[in-house]
Amino acid sequence: MYGTIARMKAKPGSEARLREMMAEFEKVKVPGARGTIVYRSDRDPNEFFLAVVFDSKETYRANAASPDQNERYRGYRDLLTADPEWHDGEIVYSSF
Repeated sequence: MYGTIARMKAKPGSEARLREMMAEFEKVKVPGARGTIVYRSDRDPNEFFLAVVFDSKETYRANAASPDQNERYRGYRDLLTADPEWHDGEIVYSSF
């Protein structure tokens, strides 16, 4: 498995729209996508951590390179104060 963890800072008041967009992403059924988890920071209610899991590095990269994903990203990016901080990598352990 492969995926990314992103640290994101949302613009104040944009959380509801971010949730809607994430729910829309789940309906798309992106090939190789296994799941998404989003955490809100206790320290800052506008800071979020996104963890996305894919079957493989290849399916992750194919999604990242797709025009559809770029369009989705642009929608997310409009709701953030800056570009996300991305941390891509191989998942070496999971209990679910």
